[in-house]
Amino acid sequence: MSSFWSSIFLIIISFQVLSLHVGLSNGDLAQELPMNMTYHNGPLLTGKITVNFIWYGSFTTSQKSTLTDFIASLSPGSSNTEPSVATWWNTLRKYYENTGISFPTLTLGDQISDIYWNGGSLNMSDILPLASMGPQQNAINVVVTSADVGVEGFCVSRCGLHGSGSGSNTNRFTYVWLGNSSTQCPGQCAWPFAHIDDVPSITALVPPNGEAGTDGMVVSFASLLVGTMTNPFGDGFYQGEPETPLEAATACPGIFGKRSFPGFAGILLVDSATKASYNACGVNGRKYLVPALFDLSSAGCVTTV
Repeated sequence: MSSFWSSIFLIIISFQVLSLHVGLSNGDLAQELPMNMTYHNGPLLTGKITVNFIWYGSFTTSQKSTLTDFIASLSPGSSNTEPSVATWWNTLRKYYENTGISFPTLTLGDQISDIYWNGGSLNMSDILPLASMGPQQNAINVVVTSADVGVEGFCVSRCGLHGSGSGSNTNRFTYVWLGNSSTQCPGQCAWPFAHIDDVPSITALVPPNGEAGTDGMVVSFASLLVGTMTNPFGDGFYQGEPETPLEAATACPGIFGKRSFPGFAGILLVDSATKASYNACGVNGRKYLVPALFDLSSAGCVTTV
């Protein structure tokens, strides 16, 4: 079942590279993207939801805090500086308003570290047991694999995925898996902070939190978290077929700012001191790059800048 919600972030990058190779215009891209988002009448997350991290492998304190601060940044008022992660996240309220389901509150929950039960190689079948180490109800359990851990399909067909545990829709937990691509495939899973493979002429952006692999994980995490919110069990909001759904973030591939096109993330904010590119502010002075979201009101992709 988890394959239904596999992240298509890797596919997004591949589509961008393909677009460069075959010379698609912006108009061609707009025609290719289906501009509707259908609700399939399934349950969505609601109430108080904890986001729990299962860290598989070795991580620095900075890597961990970059992701956990992102969760804290989702809360209204978490940053006094706009554009903010909280304002970006608030776009999803329209999805809930269309269903009558109350928008959930996400808070940072447990963290489980120093796990390395299967060494540096994991199969897809290992992800759900790892995710099951977190709470089993009202939870999003996030499995993060370090740069030295190889995961089946990572860099080949996905940069991460989201899914759900067994049980009824009312009490089963949801989960996300994402990996650090810094040493395995930064051009695929850490773009735009790394060169797209085979297209070195495109300049990589400076990552706002200091590491291309970590900031690449934030982009994947943001997209997967949005998918978990709007299509947690495979029968929520999505475009296309249920086996290969385009969700609220993945329906807007490679778009981070205005005037984006394949291989160009868009016009972004740039930190005057570090020259890092970003489009959203968070807690503790954090700056992040978050993907465009499909806006139900305008039936199009919207960015923070």
